[in-house]
Amino acid sequence: MEIAAGENYNLKVTSIEEDHFLLNEEIPLFNEKHLAGLRVGENISVFVYHNSQAQLVATTQKPYAKVGELATLKVIDISSAGAFLDWGLPKDILLPRSFHEDDLQKGDYCLVKILRDHSGRVIAKEKLEDELSNENLTVKEMDVVEMVMYQETPLGYQMIINGKHLGLLHKNETFKELFSGDKVEGFIKKIKEDNKIDVVLGRPGYKRVVSESEPILIALHKANGFLPYHDKSDAEEIQKVFGMSKKTFKMSIGALYKQKKIVITPDGIRLV
Repeated sequence: MEIAAGENYNLKVTSIEEDHFLLNEEIPLFNEKHLAGLRVGENISVFVYHNSQAQLVATTQKPYAKVGELATLKVIDISSAGAFLDWGLPKDILLPRSFHEDDLQKGDYCLVKILRDHSGRVIAKEKLEDELSNENLTVKEMDVVEMVMYQETPLGYQMIINGKHLGLLHKNETFKELFSGDKVEGFIKKIKEDNKIDVVLGRPGYKRVVSESEPILIALHKANGFLPYHDKSDAEEIQKVFGMSKKTFKMSIGALYKQKKIVITPDGIRLV
């Protein structure tokens, strides 16, 4: 089996040396306190990466992300080679200078994708435009997807969809502020002729209504259990207060009423 850096493996202990275990006769796993009972012939789940001597080594520690995944990581140091990021392992991961924005500073957090370079070394990449494409879509309308907030735009938030595509989440269709790297669930609302994608938070249909009722409940708790809004309220006011359309608001309070979480009165809504 060929072993590459940046991946999880289940490897066999083939020998025990003075300061490490040897896995699959080639990968050292340096002694960790909880490994005292490990014996030759046993298998163990590990993550493989390059140490500071460019040697492949194993660890039972879990990185914040492995190859192919997105993560928001903290900048530990800046050098002529690039930025060094904390990815949860003893050795920081390099974000090469050509792959990061010019204004990156020590202490910043940045959204990156974990990759392997031509030599097999694991690196991070902040400039993701060429890693994402809508040319050949792997999603369709109404699909539930995992999304990561990439960039804010005048219209809303540019979202990375399933780590592969870009979509737009309009600000008037979200009830909360998002920041780069935030991970949320949503679904594909519309795919346009040029493969531009509009996405929405939550899930299609009733499940989406249930998830979008959360900001109404939060607002009610903050207002001591009563809000002067109902199905006859002005649509612009509903949008301003709750960040959702009047149609969604009406469906949401209807769902909350059926769940016996609120009562609807002529002058507003009230927590049960």
